[in-house]
Amino acid sequence: MSTLQAYQIHKAPYYQPQGNEVELYETAYRRRLPVMIKGPTGCGKSRFVEYMAWKLGKPLITVACNEDMTASDLVGRYLLDAEGTRWLDGPLTTAARHGAICYLDEVVEARQDTTVVIHPLTDHRRTLPLDKKGELVEAHPDFQLVISYNPGYQSLMKDLKQSTKQRFVAMEFDYPDSALEVEILSSETGIAADVAEKLVRIGHAARNLKGHGLDEGISTRLLVYAAMLIQEGADPVSACRMALVRPITDDSDIRANLDHSIDMAFA
Repeated sequence: MSTLQAYQIHKAPYYQPQGNEVELYETAYRRRLPVMIKGPTGCGKSRFVEYMAWKLGKPLITVACNEDMTASDLVGRYLLDAEGTRWLDGPLTTAARHGAICYLDEVVEARQDTTVVIHPLTDHRRTLPLDKKGELVEAHPDFQLVISYNPGYQSLMKDLKQSTKQRFVAMEFDYPDSALEVEILSSETGIAADVAEKLVRIGHAARNLKGHGLDEGISTRLLVYAAMLIQEGADPVSACRMALVRPITDDSDIRANLDHSIDMAFA
């Protein structure tokens, strides 16, 4: 099995375009431009990247970034085994060396001293220095770097440097409009359209509370979870409280407000 075989997407991920994002991404990929995708939690950023990797027929290596991630976690490290030491490429190096799309999900969660390792791959050099190994990896012609993050969680401690941001072209995502979101729920879960419409109305009610007690509204992902529970026979009101309200807030007043919206939707 080839190095990248495990990262090939063989089945089309379900994705409904909201605009011309598919064509824009394809254009960026033709020039191998690094792409930044911004948008709220659960709006379809990762699904979009998976869909584009499938559509382009390119393997996709995804890295879920976190604050404990080091540069070695991205580029690789020496390991000890019975025969001594051996070098193991990290996910970024594997993608660059063999020609995959490397997707750094929620990149602002990583430390800034870690993310700077991507800089040489995002300009005319398209190289990755492996300082510990004394090697300079020249990116494969098919390699592309994609990053994503949620601007709603930006802070002075968790933001990308301008020196990083200005190495990317950017695409901005948001939750789908009501009609498209109903279609997504129905297609993803098989839920009846009238039930999907009620779920979407509840989602919009929560999104209107963003900045007024909620850090983030109910995502399309959570609406899909609620639809799945209902499709499996769960009581709709209980399913919505479990999937849509309890995960996003512990504030009793906001919970009561959202619970009331659910009761009204399914009255």
